[in-house]
Amino acid sequence: MRDRVEAVFREEHGLLLAALVHRFGDLDLAEEVASDAVEAALRTWPRDGVPTRPGAWLMTTARRKAIDRLRRDRTYADRLAVLAAEGERHEPAPELTDGLPDERLRLFFTCAHPALPADHRAALTLRCLAGLETPEVARAFLVPTATMAQRIVRAKKKIRYARIPFRVPGPDELPGRLPGVLQVVYLLFTTGYADERLDLADEAVRLGRILHRLLPEREVAGLLGLMLLTRARRGTRLVPLEEQDRTRWDADLIAEGTALAEAALTGGPPGPYGVQAAIAALHAEAPDPAGTDWPQIVALYDVLLHLAPTPVVALNRAAAVAMRDGPEAGLRLLDALAEDPALRTYPLLPAARADLLERLGRTAEAEAAYRAALALADTDTERTRLRNRLDRIGRDRPVGE
Repeated sequence: MRDRVEAVFREEHGLLLAALVHRFGDLDLAEEVASDAVEAALRTWPRDGVPTRPGAWLMTTARRKAIDRLRRDRTYADRLAVLAAEGERHEPAPELTDGLPDERLRLFFTCAHPALPADHRAALTLRCLAGLETPEVARAFLVPTATMAQRIVRAKKKIRYARIPFRVPGPDELPGRLPGVLQVVYLLFTTGYADERLDLADEAVRLGRILHRLLPEREVAGLLGLMLLTRARRGTRLVPLEEQDRTRWDADLIAEGTALAEAALTGGPPGPYGVQAAIAALHAEAPDPAGTDWPQIVALYDVLLHLAPTPVVALNRAAAVAMRDGPEAGLRLLDALAEDPALRTYPLLPAARADLLERLGRTAEAEAAYRAALALADTDTERTRLRNRLDRIGRDRPVGE
């Protein structure tokens, strides 16, 4: 029964928390009563059975607990009265409220408030509104869990003490908040895709479609195209890209994602998501690894590294260079990245080195690198893929080596 309750909570968490924040204007209170509602479910559902509408049951229970707490706690009531008064002075534009049909998406924009540092905005949204655990959020940002926990606490305090209202931003505020929202949606997708939590990945795609329908800007198209092109390869993702059976890729998603990538690159300088979508489209269009336009992919990574100079982009560029110029060239670039603090615990760095070492015939070094990556891997999907590569090295190793 605990598994059933937790599954319902994961599915309903975003809607539950967003509705509670919208109703009571306090994120801490919303989180606390949502947890109280889950505890109540764990007590009553084994006895009474799972309700026909479990999400509605959790919502009703959480609201009742919030009202009870407000009646008992004068401090909460006074603070919420101030927040409510400020919310009345900042009524959202009616057309925008009507245009954002998803409560979670409205809260995504709310948490993208410019008063919060960018990394705090994204971390808070992923933890509280997308329902990711703090270690999952930390992994998405390549930082220790304790560091991420501190960021989330500081973001909540900033909202509370700066009295940032939970409201829908006006149309003139959207351009400044859109990049933060796109970042959160993409991190939600990559976390779900990496962990085989398809509910998260599908939720990100759904939110991306809503965003694109309401705000058909080029970077929104780029993000949606990137997610669709990545999602198209879902059935083969446990094997390396060069070994995937491309007949199993979803042709409809590829066609839709490619069209969006083209739209993202039309009409002005490209943005990071448009460039990434273009890279994914080149992979999708190629009949096999040898027929992939690696020079164009490296050129696109050069552009992306200028737009988003992150260690992960540099790592991906190194892998593309290895395909264009050979594994030795890629290995030199990867070795230069080894001292970057952000990549020291990132399993894809030793995994990429292992792949290139294997291609160079340096089997013992490749096996050691795969084991190093396996020690760092923190998802079942990553561990399965790495064990498969280790098993292959074991099968291919000459007798007596």
